[in-house]
Amino acid sequence: MPESFLLGRLLLQFNSEAADIITDLSAVALTPDGNLWVGSDETTSLERLSPVGPHIFGKHQRFAIADFIDLPGKSEIDIEGMDFSSDYLWLVGSHSTKRNKTKGKNADKDIERLAEIETDVNRYLLARIPMKDGILCESISHSDNQREQKVGCLQRTKTGNFLTDALKDDSHLGLYLSVPIPSKENGFDIEGLAVRGNRIFIGLRGPVLRGWAIILEIEVEEAEPGVLRLKEIGKRGKLYNKHFVDLNGLGVRELCWNGKDLIVLAGPTMTLSGATRVFRLKGILGRSGDSITGQDGGDLEVLFDLPFKVGTDNAEGLSLFPYLGEQNSLLVVYDSPDAGRMVEKNAILADVFKLG
Repeated sequence: MPESFLLGRLLLQFNSEAADIITDLSAVALTPDGNLWVGSDETTSLERLSPVGPHIFGKHQRFAIADFIDLPGKSEIDIEGMDFSSDYLWLVGSHSTKRNKTKGKNADKDIERLAEIETDVNRYLLARIPMKDGILCESISHSDNQREQKVGCLQRTKTGNFLTDALKDDSHLGLYLSVPIPSKENGFDIEGLAVRGNRIFIGLRGPVLRGWAIILEIEVEEAEPGVLRLKEIGKRGKLYNKHFVDLNGLGVRELCWNGKDLIVLAGPTMTLSGATRVFRLKGILGRSGDSITGQDGGDLEVLFDLPFKVGTDNAEGLSLFPYLGEQNSLLVVYDSPDAGRMVEKNAILADVFKLG
């Protein structure tokens, strides 16, 4: 197994208002203007960081998602993926249910909590927000072609949104949505997003089926201002494609593009401390239907394992980042980071690896 090569680190400096989220970073995207956008699985906001020095990002600005998109609940979105494409910043929530945590104070109550499964409506979010000059906008007009880009959110339903409703009759995933099985118990759990034009690839942390992880592919179109619906794709008018990939039994933790290749960050589906592995998936843009890709044909290769620490440094966010002359370096941000990453109460170190 090739070893990871750490090129260096970035210092991410946040305002004091964000000191409580820097230990819960779950998504990152580098936009063409040089800004870094990060998301946390514990908030309802997006955070923009701008370059302030060599390998240092600061000038933190927070953007409340509710300023652009109606959020029906008050709980966190559980942001698990971000990408930038065609002047839109895309984001996705986990779309998952959760089992209550124990508190360690009363055994009987803890046992009761373990029987409680909750659904947060804000988690069922797939949205795009136009961006101009590093600022999120409700809409952007393009005078050259009279085109207007607007905020859009996949249509919500009583039980989730159009995507989860479409999957309820799926032969592979339907059971996981109809029961429903909580996240981190091999339940339905989105933790990856990569957008290329009108094609949206969504990585699932779970379920993993007999060792095969799943990447969903969809397209969307505007049904009415601010509302997106699934668009039929392929020759048979399907609403989604399923791409099964052999990630050595791991689930998808994040996706990002490297040219036409998809870089896949993979990690344990359950709440386990284990290896986090980086893969390269080739040729996915050339596929027109469901697919299954093992590691024998050359379209899926293991690149390296990230350094492993028990109970800390859970790799969550992924983005290409130019570093020390390497244009295709890989930026990684962490949930539950090691204490050594904490520079101050509101500053943390992210890693940059050689991609090769």
